[in-house]
Amino acid sequence: MPMIETINLTKRYGDLVALDSLNLTIDEGVCYGFIGPNGAGKTTTIKILATLLKPSSGQANVAGRTVGHQNREIRPLIGYVPDFMGAYEDMVVQEYLEFFASAYNIAGDRRRKVVSDVLDLTDLSYKATAEVNGLSRGMQQRLSIARVLLHDPKVLLMDEPASGLDPRARIEIRELLKELRRMGKTILISSHILHELAELCNQVGIIERGKLLFSGDVAEILRRARVGRVFHLAVMDRTREAADALAKVPGVSKIAIKAAEEGREAGADGKFLEVTFDDDAPTSPSDMPSVLINNGYRLVTFGEEPVNLETAFMRLTKGIVQ
Repeated sequence: MPMIETINLTKRYGDLVALDSLNLTIDEGVCYGFIGPNGAGKTTTIKILATLLKPSSGQANVAGRTVGHQNREIRPLIGYVPDFMGAYEDMVVQEYLEFFASAYNIAGDRRRKVVSDVLDLTDLSYKATAEVNGLSRGMQQRLSIARVLLHDPKVLLMDEPASGLDPRARIEIRELLKELRRMGKTILISSHILHELAELCNQVGIIERGKLLFSGDVAEILRRARVGRVFHLAVMDRTREAADALAKVPGVSKIAIKAAEEGREAGADGKFLEVTFDDDAPTSPSDMPSVLINNGYRLVTFGEEPVNLETAFMRLTKGIVQ
């Protein structure tokens, strides 16, 4: 049985269709990265699963329970982490967590132990007496995760948990999420930091204009996004003439002359060649350097561009928002 499932899930706001017949399946123990442009429908999906929004039509299930009909059974099973948290003024971290623990009917010695355990897990024990509103953005996000772990939910719904964080805080959140994944939690996480999702998640979904374009393993999305193999070459000089020479190589379908970014090897003119080579070409990509060398060009660099989650996202989406 899937831990999260949506069936033709649709959400309308007047004439605006925020979700358009979304069919999504996430199995137990999966860390699922939900990616898409702003306005694509990620937050709407998460809020429906968190029982905070009612769908216009279709169905959403969490652990076999249906949103809108079994919300009271769903809520103890989930932990929802919004992109920004709120807290009462002058409330310290310990009080904040004890307040929410009491809301889950966790009392007495058990409450103290649970609060202590989640503080240790999120590395916030030394901030137990600090005011919540005085914490850094990164620590507030860790506290928000600590809050949803108090009742040991099966499913974590996280909306941009690393948004606005500095690099160190993002690394800390990422390591915490890895630990939660090792604990067997089912995690649905939306994020714009795609390279971190590729490292953290074993499955991803791409959504655009409320429609799910792809859902599956990270390796599969990278395979689907690869239209030919892309290589970077640089010669010492005569870059444009080198491009003309490569254009005659069987299998070369596209060549672009680009200015090198800082740290990238290039010719004396600061340029390099981006060459697309067909997967089904009768020749090998290794023929390209041979052609250049045999024609008197001095090769500076040659290598294949890796297809990562960011390039896959750019190739599979159109950048259109509602």
